Amino acid sequence: MIYLDYAATHPMTPAALAAYAEAAALPGNPASVHAAGQAAREKLEEGRARMAAAFGVDPRTLTLNSGGTEGDNHVLLGLAQAWEERRGGPGHLVTTPTEHSAVLAPARQLAARGWDVTWLTPDRWGHYAPDQLAEALRGDTALVSIHHANNELGTVQPTADLAAVAAARGVPYHTDAVQAPGVLPVDLPGWGVTFATFSAHKWGGPRGVGALYVRRGAELPPVTLGGGQEGGLRPGTQNTAGVYAAGVALTGAEAAREATFAHLREMQSAFVNAVRDVPGLSFNHPADGSPKVVNLTLEGADGEALLMNLDMLGVSVSAGSACSAGTMQASHVLTAVGLTEAQARASLRFSFGAATTRDEVEAAAAALRQAAEWSRVGAEG
Repeated sequence: MIYLDYAATHPMTPAALAAYAEAAALPGNPASVHAAGQAAREKLEEGRARMAAAFGVDPRTLTLNSGGTEGDNHVLLGLAQAWEERRGGPGHLVTTPTEHSAVLAPARQLAARGWDVTWLTPDRWGHYAPDQLAEALRGDTALVSIHHANNELGTVQPTADLAAVAAARGVPYHTDAVQAPGVLPVDLPGWGVTFATFSAHKWGGPRGVGALYVRRGAELPPVTLGGGQEGGLRPGTQNTAGVYAAGVALTGAEAAREATFAHLREMQSAFVNAVRDVPGLSFNHPADGSPKVVNLTLEGADGEALLMNLDMLGVSVSAGSACSAGTMQASHVLTAVGLTEAQARASLRFSFGAATTRDEVEAAAAALRQAAEWSRVGAEG
């Protein structure tokens, strides 16, 4: 099996697996004051400190949670709650149509309860400009939420410039940065963001573990209630083994980041060159985006058939669509940047990792040619 779906989940690294086993063997609850509990607390805080060091922030600004989805929901719904309590009603949110569904869903829920949501317009490659944001901001803007690196296109936003525009107007800025660590530089102080969300399974840590960055002094109420864990922002017993493994994985990923970036760019270029002459093929990812991603469209092909045929040929990738209630729906990201629904349904995302080899890339390119031929035959039939 050739695994080329690293943007969905990066397999756990050997170091992370070993760290997880080590911490999972500890019997104590990290909130307990006895020796067993404090041993668990030490592992938990080491994991937090490792993540904070990679992001350039104080460990106390990281709230440990289950990942990007929880973090995104916490920021949007928590900020909205605080705004409504302070102002007595809904406010204004600025976001984009190419966000992950973890931002889109709460944004739509806020719109349904009276919030005014401005959706910025992307260019063909999914970029947003600071002047667009400046024009969208208003006196009642409560939050700006724009991803750093897009999960489908690999588009990298000018986060520091965008956040500076929001800061100049006194508006909190949130970025979903789950696709960045281990591939792209993460400099939270340099970016100047108020909030940022991360998921460990994107950098070789375990699934179901993440962190929410909350800049010191920023207002954010909890959206779940219970104990006093995580400063009261996210109550519940922490995942000691998961957090420790996440920190170990991120330390390794950051140490190798520059080499990984160069390797990924080489794999990306090799794959693009190997398939660019496939009839009807066009690319959707920007040249200046993350080297992790190749997003392509095969005119006239059926995306679901492409995905299944590639799987039968031993290649794991993602479709440019999502399965909902047994039906394939066109990717909202691809339609937002101008593709038709038919084109979006004929699209695939290949995403690479540090372990991806040139032989795998070449084999995947050959498999794509075969899958495209089969898929077109099926669509015509």
